[in-house]
Amino acid sequence: MIRCLIIDDEPFARQEVADLLDKHPDFVVLGQCGNAIEALQQINQHKPDLIFVDIQMPRINGMELIAMLNPEQMPRAVFITAFDEYAVKAFDNNAFDYLLKPIDEKRFNQTLDKVRSNMTPQPMENILPSQLAHLPCYIGSKLKVVTTTDVEFIVSDVGGIHVHSNKGVSHTQLTLKVLEEKTPLFRCHKQYLLSADAISEIEITDSGAEVTTHTGAKVPVSRRYLKELKQLLGFQ
Repeated sequence: MIRCLIIDDEPFARQEVADLLDKHPDFVVLGQCGNAIEALQQINQHKPDLIFVDIQMPRINGMELIAMLNPEQMPRAVFITAFDEYAVKAFDNNAFDYLLKPIDEKRFNQTLDKVRSNMTPQPMENILPSQLAHLPCYIGSKLKVVTTTDVEFIVSDVGGIHVHSNKGVSHTQLTLKVLEEKTPLFRCHKQYLLSADAISEIEITDSGAEVTTHTGAKVPVSRRYLKELKQLLGFQ
C-alpha cells in the first residue's frame, strides 16, 4: 500500500487527484492540504510514502515546501503544475515526476506505474531553493508565515521550536538542522540559532557571551561558537 498526501491550494484540484487515486486500490490518501503549513504538519505526522504537490501555491510554494523537509524523511514527490514551459523542461531534464493541469488520466496512470516501480525519492538539489524566504509557523490554532529576514533568533526546547521575530513569537515544525542549513541564521548555542542583523549588544561572560537583540531579548552564546560570532561581526 502506497500512502499519499495531496497538497494544492485549489479544492477542486485536490479532489481531482483524490478521485483518480480512488481507481487504484494500492494507493491510499492520508489527507488533503490547502497550503504548505498544513502540509508540513501532515508530512511530519503521517510520514507519507508519496506526495502530490502543486508548485504554484501562494506565500510558500511547492518547491519551498520540499526544501523544508528533512532529507532523511523525504517522501517521493509528484509535482503538479498549470504552467510553464521552463518548469516542464527542467522536470524532463532531471527525470522528475510531474503532471500538467488539467490532469490527463492516461498520463496520471503512467506516473503511478513509474512510482510503483521506484519509490526512491529523487535528488532535487538542482531545482530547489538553497535558502528559505519564509518560515511556516503557527500560534495556537492559527497558521502564520514569517519572513526569514524578520527573525531575530530561534530556540529549541522540550516544548518545540520557537521562532522569535520582531513581530512576536511563533512556533514551527521545521528542525534546527533544516533552519541552520536553509536560512541566514547561524548557530550560537546547541539550542539557539541567531540572526547577525538582530544583534544590538554583546556581553562576554564566563560561559561565552550573551547577546541582546534589537527587541531586548537575551540570547546565550556558547564558548565553542564565540570565535565564529566574533569573526562574523568583524572582531578578531
